[in-house]
Amino acid sequence: MDLAAFGLATLTAHVGFAVFVTAHAFLTDRAAGNWPYITLGLGIAGVAGYFFYDRSPAAGSN
Repeated sequence: MDLAAFGLATLTAHVGFAVFVTAHAFLTDRAAGNWPYITLGLGIAGVAGYFFYDRSPAAGSN
């Protein structure tokens, strides 16, 4: 795979992941915060952060 094809595939995946995070937040009435932007930059790591990083008081953090 050449560099241009790899870059396009990576960009497409990151945009798709960011759209997914935004849509999920909208459909579940969850605040997306900065996670769509983080996901644009970091890809699947941003998706993982969105799902596993919970700052709500119910999660035990104040």
